[in-house]
Amino acid sequence: AMEKSYVSMFLLLIVISCALAKDAGKKDSKDTTTKPKLPQTLSRGWGDQLIWTQTYEEALFRAKHSQKPLMIIHHLEDCPHSQALKKVFAEHKDIQKLAEKFILLNLVYETTDKNLAPDGQYVPRILFIDPSLTVRADITGRYSNRLYAYEPSDISLLYSNMQKALKLLKTEL
Repeated sequence: AMEKSYVSMFLLLIVISCALAKDAGKKDSKDTTTKPKLPQTLSRGWGDQLIWTQTYEEALFRAKHSQKPLMIIHHLEDCPHSQALKKVFAEHKDIQKLAEKFILLNLVYETTDKNLAPDGQYVPRILFIDPSLTVRADITGRYSNRLYAYEPSDISLLYSNMQKALKLLKTEL
Protein backbone atom coordinates (compact mmCIF):
# COMPACT_ATOMS: atom_id res chain seq x y z
CA ALA A 1 0.00 0.00 0.00
CA MET A 2 3.02 2.24 0.58
CA GLU A 3 3.95 2.41 -3.13
CA LYS A 4 0.38 3.24 -4.08
CA SER A 5 0.30 6.33 -1.89
CA TYR A 6 3.63 7.47 -3.37
CA VAL A 7 2.19 7.19 -6.86
CA SER A 8 -0.93 9.17 -5.98
CA MET A 9 1.22 11.78 -4.21
CA PHE A 10 3.34 12.10 -7.36
CA LEU A 11 0.27 12.49 -9.59
CA LEU A 12 -1.09 15.11 -7.22
CA LEU A 13 2.18 17.03 -7.46
CA ILE A 14 1.98 17.02 -11.25
CA VAL A 15 -1.59 18.31 -11.13
CA ILE A 16 -0.65 21.03 -8.65
CA SER A 17 2.40 22.13 -10.65
CA CYS A 18 0.31 22.29 -13.83
CA ALA A 19 -2.32 24.37 -12.06
CA LEU A 20 0.37 26.77 -10.80
CA ALA A 21 1.93 26.97 -14.25
CA LYS A 22 -1.43 27.96 -15.73
CA ASP A 23 -1.78 30.90 -13.34
CA ALA A 24 1.78 32.02 -13.96
CA GLY A 25 1.14 32.02 -17.69
CA LYS A 26 -1.84 34.35 -17.35
CA LYS A 27 0.05 37.13 -15.61
CA ASP A 28 2.73 37.81 -18.18
CA SER A 29 0.54 38.65 -21.20
CA LYS A 30 2.03 42.14 -21.37
CA ASP A 31 1.13 43.23 -24.88
CA THR A 32 -2.64 42.84 -24.67
CA THR A 33 -3.10 46.45 -25.77
CA THR A 34 -0.90 46.32 -28.90
CA LYS A 35 -2.97 43.92 -30.98
CA PRO A 36 -6.47 42.55 -30.55
CA LYS A 37 -6.18 39.08 -29.08
CA LEU A 38 -7.86 36.28 -30.98
CA PRO A 39 -10.06 34.08 -28.85
CA GLN A 40 -7.71 31.87 -26.85
CA THR A 41 -9.61 28.72 -27.66
CA LEU A 42 -8.09 27.62 -30.96
CA SER A 43 -4.43 28.38 -30.24
CA ARG A 44 -4.59 26.73 -26.81
CA GLY A 45 -1.39 28.64 -26.04
CA TRP A 46 0.73 27.39 -28.97
CA GLY A 47 0.85 30.84 -30.56
CA ASP A 48 -1.96 33.23 -29.80
CA GLN A 49 -1.23 35.51 -32.74
CA LEU A 50 -1.24 32.66 -35.27
CA ILE A 51 -4.33 31.56 -37.17
CA TRP A 52 -5.42 28.08 -36.11
CA THR A 53 -7.98 25.88 -37.81
CA GLN A 54 -10.76 24.35 -35.78
CA THR A 55 -11.05 20.84 -37.19
CA TYR A 56 -8.95 18.33 -39.09
CA GLU A 57 -11.39 18.48 -42.03
CA GLU A 58 -11.12 22.27 -42.22
CA ALA A 59 -7.32 22.04 -41.99
CA LEU A 60 -7.13 19.55 -44.88
CA PHE A 61 -9.44 21.70 -46.99
CA ARG A 62 -7.36 24.81 -46.35
CA ALA A 63 -4.04 23.04 -47.00
CA LYS A 64 -5.30 21.77 -50.33
CA HIS A 65 -6.76 25.09 -51.46
CA SER A 66 -4.01 27.39 -50.20
CA GLN A 67 -1.21 25.03 -51.32
CA LYS A 68 0.36 25.41 -47.88
CA PRO A 69 1.59 22.46 -45.83
CA LEU A 70 -0.36 21.53 -42.73
CA MET A 71 1.26 21.14 -39.32
CA ILE A 72 -0.68 19.12 -36.75
CA ILE A 73 0.24 19.14 -33.07
CA HIS A 74 -1.32 16.44 -30.89
CA HIS A 75 -1.13 17.35 -27.22
CA LEU A 76 -3.00 17.18 -23.92
CA GLU A 77 -3.63 20.00 -21.47
CA ASP A 78 -2.73 17.85 -18.44
CA CYS A 79 0.42 16.30 -19.92
CA PRO A 80 3.64 17.83 -18.53
CA HIS A 81 5.55 16.96 -21.74
CA SER A 82 2.94 18.71 -23.89
CA GLN A 83 3.00 21.74 -21.59
CA ALA A 84 6.78 21.97 -21.68
CA LEU A 85 6.92 21.73 -25.48
CA LYS A 86 4.10 24.25 -25.87
CA LYS A 87 5.94 26.82 -23.76
CA VAL A 88 9.15 26.54 -25.79
CA PHE A 89 7.21 26.51 -29.08
CA ALA A 90 5.20 29.61 -28.18
CA GLU A 91 8.28 31.54 -27.02
CA HIS A 92 10.47 30.62 -30.03
CA LYS A 93 10.28 33.70 -32.26
CA ASP A 94 11.64 32.00 -35.40
CA ILE A 95 9.19 29.11 -35.09
CA GLN A 96 6.27 31.45 -34.55
CA LYS A 97 7.31 33.41 -37.65
CA LEU A 98 7.78 30.28 -39.78
CA ALA A 99 4.46 28.86 -38.56
CA GLU A 100 2.66 31.62 -40.48
CA LYS A 101 3.54 29.74 -43.69
CA PHE A 102 1.58 26.68 -42.52
CA ILE A 103 -2.03 25.76 -42.05
CA LEU A 104 -2.04 25.05 -38.32
CA LEU A 105 -4.02 22.68 -36.16
CA ASN A 106 -3.53 21.56 -32.58
CA LEU A 107 -5.65 18.72 -31.26
CA VAL A 108 -6.36 17.48 -27.76
CA TYR A 109 -8.18 14.44 -29.13
CA GLU A 110 -7.41 11.82 -31.75
CA THR A 111 -9.00 11.89 -35.19
CA THR A 112 -10.29 8.74 -36.89
CA ASP A 113 -7.53 9.10 -39.51
CA LYS A 114 -5.02 6.33 -38.82
CA ASN A 115 -2.46 8.15 -40.99
CA LEU A 116 -2.03 10.67 -38.16
CA ALA A 117 -0.74 7.93 -35.87
CA PRO A 118 1.84 6.13 -38.01
CA ASP A 119 3.54 4.71 -34.92
CA GLY A 120 0.87 5.11 -32.27
CA GLN A 121 -1.23 7.67 -30.43
CA TYR A 122 1.07 9.52 -28.04
CA VAL A 123 1.47 13.15 -27.09
CA PRO A 124 3.03 15.45 -27.84
CA ARG A 125 3.52 14.50 -31.48
CA ILE A 126 3.82 16.69 -34.54
CA LEU A 127 3.07 15.67 -38.11
CA PHE A 128 3.25 17.49 -41.43
CA ILE A 129 0.86 17.00 -44.34
CA ASP A 130 1.55 18.42 -47.78
CA PRO A 131 -1.09 20.13 -49.95
CA SER A 132 -1.63 16.90 -51.90
CA LEU A 133 -2.89 15.66 -48.50
CA THR A 134 -0.06 13.18 -48.06
CA VAL A 135 1.15 12.66 -44.49
CA ARG A 136 4.89 13.36 -44.50
CA ALA A 137 5.87 10.34 -42.42
CA ASP A 138 9.50 10.99 -43.47
CA ILE A 139 9.77 14.15 -41.34
CA THR A 140 10.63 12.74 -37.94
CA GLY A 141 12.09 13.74 -34.60
CA ARG A 142 15.08 12.10 -32.93
CA TYR A 143 13.40 9.26 -31.03
CA SER A 144 13.19 5.89 -32.75
CA ASN A 145 10.43 4.64 -30.43
CA ARG A 146 8.27 7.76 -30.94
CA LEU A 147 9.13 9.14 -34.35
CA TYR A 148 7.03 12.31 -34.17
CA ALA A 149 7.71 13.28 -30.55
CA TYR A 150 9.72 16.36 -29.63
CA GLU A 151 11.14 17.40 -26.28
CA PRO A 152 11.76 21.08 -25.46
CA SER A 153 15.48 20.45 -26.13
CA ASP A 154 14.59 19.37 -29.71
CA ILE A 155 13.13 22.74 -30.64
CA SER A 156 15.83 23.52 -33.22
CA LEU A 157 15.22 20.12 -34.85
CA LEU A 158 11.52 20.94 -35.01
CA TYR A 159 12.40 24.29 -36.61
CA SER A 160 14.53 22.61 -39.29
CA ASN A 161 11.77 20.01 -39.85
CA MET A 162 9.34 22.87 -40.45
CA GLN A 163 11.79 24.31 -42.99
CA LYS A 164 12.07 20.86 -44.57
CA ALA A 165 8.28 20.62 -44.88
CA LEU A 166 8.27 23.95 -46.74
CA LYS A 167 11.36 23.24 -48.86
CA LEU A 168 10.29 19.86 -50.19
CA LEU A 169 6.99 21.43 -51.03
CA LYS A 170 8.60 23.90 -53.42
CA THR A 171 10.61 21.25 -55.24
CA GLU A 172 7.68 18.86 -55.62
CA LEU A 173 5.00 21.23 -56.88
